[in-house]
Amino acid sequence: MSRFFAGSDSDSDSSSEEEQIQRAPALAYAFSDDEDEVKRVVRSTKEKRYEDLTNIIKQIRNFKKIKDMSSMLSSFEDLQRAYLKAAPVIAKEENGQTPRFYIRCLAEMEDFINEVWEDRDGRKNMSKNNYKSLSSIRQKLRKYLKDFDESIKKFRENPDQPDDEGEEEKRDEDVDSDAEAPVKVSAAAKVAVEPTKDFDDDSDSDSWPSDSESDSGSSTDDDKITNMRDRFLKKTGPTQEDDEEKEKRKEDRRNERKEKERKKMRREDEEDGEGEWETVKGGVAIPSEKPKMFAKDAQIDLPLVINKLSEIIAARGKKRTDRREQIELLHELQNVSEQHQLGPAIVIKIKFAIISAIFDYNPKVSDAMKPEYWTKLLERMYELLETLSKNDNVVISETITEETENFESAPYQVRGCVLTSVERLDDEFTKLLKECDPHSNEYVERLKDECKVAAIIDKVQIYLERHSNYSEICRIYLRKIEHLYYKFDPKVLQQKAGEVTKDVITSVQEMEKLCKYIYAKDGTDRLRTRAILSHIYHHALHDNWFQARDLVLMSHLQENIQHSDPSTQILYNRTMAHLGLCAFRHANIKDAHSCLVDLMMTGKPKELLAQGLLPQRQHERSKEQEKIEKQRQMPFHMHINLELLECVYLVSAMLIEIPYMAAHEFDARRRMISKTFYQQLRSSERQSLVGPPESMREHVVAAAKAMRNGHWASCNTFIINDKMNAKVWDLFYQADAVRAMLTKLIKEEALRTYLFTYSHVYDSISMATLAEMFEMEKSNVHSIISKMIINEELMASLDDPTQTVVMHRSEPSRLQSLAMQLADKINNFVDSNERILETKQGNFFMRGQNQVRGNFRGGDRQNYRGGNQEWNRQRRDNRRQEY
Repeated sequence: MSRFFAGSDSDSDSSSEEEQIQRAPALAYAFSDDEDEVKRVVRSTKEKRYEDLTNIIKQIRNFKKIKDMSSMLSSFEDLQRAYLKAAPVIAKEENGQTPRFYIRCLAEMEDFINEVWEDRDGRKNMSKNNYKSLSSIRQKLRKYLKDFDESIKKFRENPDQPDDEGEEEKRDEDVDSDAEAPVKVSAAAKVAVEPTKDFDDDSDSDSWPSDSESDSGSSTDDDKITNMRDRFLKKTGPTQEDDEEKEKRKEDRRNERKEKERKKMRREDEEDGEGEWETVKGGVAIPSEKPKMFAKDAQIDLPLVINKLSEIIAARGKKRTDRREQIELLHELQNVSEQHQLGPAIVIKIKFAIISAIFDYNPKVSDAMKPEYWTKLLERMYELLETLSKNDNVVISETITEETENFESAPYQVRGCVLTSVERLDDEFTKLLKECDPHSNEYVERLKDECKVAAIIDKVQIYLERHSNYSEICRIYLRKIEHLYYKFDPKVLQQKAGEVTKDVITSVQEMEKLCKYIYAKDGTDRLRTRAILSHIYHHALHDNWFQARDLVLMSHLQENIQHSDPSTQILYNRTMAHLGLCAFRHANIKDAHSCLVDLMMTGKPKELLAQGLLPQRQHERSKEQEKIEKQRQMPFHMHINLELLECVYLVSAMLIEIPYMAAHEFDARRRMISKTFYQQLRSSERQSLVGPPESMREHVVAAAKAMRNGHWASCNTFIINDKMNAKVWDLFYQADAVRAMLTKLIKEEALRTYLFTYSHVYDSISMATLAEMFEMEKSNVHSIISKMIINEELMASLDDPTQTVVMHRSEPSRLQSLAMQLADKINNFVDSNERILETKQGNFFMRGQNQVRGNFRGGDRQNYRGGNQEWNRQRRDNRRQEY
């Protein structure tokens, strides 16, 4: 209608033209030039569904890397839902066969979940939420995989085969063909809307189109719109140019993928310290060229080498510095200086720089360095010490500044510190041991390097004794002590037995020398404290009980150890553990119990001895806190057997607690000596059915019950048998002597328990009978009973002519003891009732006083209240007398 009235000049005609002009920009907006830049991609349902699956699979793989089980569980549920949505497409396109990339994801998840589930230590260290998610995802995955058993079996037969390459290429072709049409449409649209675009651009000019032009423009626009619709809806057949373009695009995509993989591999290798890949031609790697240090015609002298060294060191720590190249440059500089014989000082300075560069090669301070660089570090450190030992005219100190360094004439002065390098090397060795699996051959191989580390420490010790001050000598002595204090030396016990002459220097004598020097010369409390603890540990390890005990008592460490740093507290706990074992071997049961009670009462001996982390239930650790605690852990070869410690503690508690329980059976206010042992005993008594003992704790509880009844033989059988020997007693040095000592103690304590329990039954009992019952000598029985009578534990007397023990029956009978307990409880009950009554009466009188406040004075009220309390007290005393 607008075209029909185009020629009229009426208001209606003008309004229709205005409407026509307003439509033109809409066409320009619909088919603008921007559509050439942003290509429309028409995707099929299959592609959408597959993209959803691949995105979720990527998420699952990311969560696998960080072991986030809760997020992995939710992603797995999303994956199941996405697969259900994609099921019709899979049935149509794949003929009902599950895509290989989906099967690969399920197989990887199954392997990962099984691996995490088998790692018990890892499961213990998991948070509560992660552990729940792990168990639920394991159950759901096992149920879900039943539908894909055959596909997973086929996949596991040939897992290296790529995932649906043909399908992927076909998908790319579909995307290309679908993307082709919008491009052509946009090109046509560009031609179609050029007049409109010109109109928009020249909107400020005075040249307006005539009516005839507008008519023709509108008609051509309509024709072009219909042509474009036809082109958009009807695809023309692919030409040769289109096929070539598609092939080119495919090739570009493949090249991009390969380039991304190469970059990723390169990045991983650089992070691992392996460097970049080398280009290979004809199967032979092209060696990388050595960096050029100096120009060919340069005259190599000392200032030039110093400048080059300063230049290399200045690049240390910068963002884009290649650490491997820096080490190679320093090695090359060392070779140049040695070839031109520029003096020992510059060589030593370069060696210090090489050692620092090797330390810096590891980007993470908390992680251990790689084994190959560890080997290089040991070699460079040994070479440095050899050079120092041959050149006494080189003075090395941290107090020397760079301006005062002297490389030209003797005495040479070099800025550096050998001790710091050795201490850092020792710390790296500890990190290496913590990184290894303690049950693998790798740990044994790494542990062999301790001889090399000890040799380096000895060399530094010799060097510092000649050139250094007291504080540095104390530091290197402590490093040597820390490599020595936990090692058992059989020569010590052989020397005690007279099998080895006293001229042989044992580890105890060496520890004595090193520790005494630190006691005398150290100016810091920390080194002295660690030396004392190490000395006590070493004495306890070699059964020097009295020396170890005296050192503990004289040092008063137990009073202020809580103010020390965590590593010193860990050393204190380890020392007290070995002191308790030493006391047990010497039959000092009370001392052994008091040494071990602080460790075992907490229920966390593993953490206190830095031998592992227990999972936190109520308060979760933060990642930083867990990382710090892991850094404090002791290497595996320094661990103390926790089952051995617990067994010694429980047996010591049994030997003390059972006779005490028998002596104070009817005492209402009996105290617990060992809470942990008491809990084990009570938990066993609460069980309705008690089978034969299996674990170490059950053996000790069964032995305690047998001792309680006076059956020493059963008690001894429960404590000393094949199972307990393999778990505990064979771990002791001279295990037979420990077992003999333990049997003797069990007999003595069983005899005391028997007398406490059954003394009220006998008028007199023969000591010969007791000696026969407990398979002891009469003299031992006589001494035990005499001590009990002297300590007023047993109301009896000894009749020497008849060799009998006459009981005085001063102890109450069982019925009398129960009656006394009942009377005590009733008295307590009456007291509590009287207190309640007094408070109620006091409230009543206060209310009365408030009502008649004016009738009494303050003094009268107090006298009245005091008289009331006195009357209540007399009443209470009368009731007690009646009871």
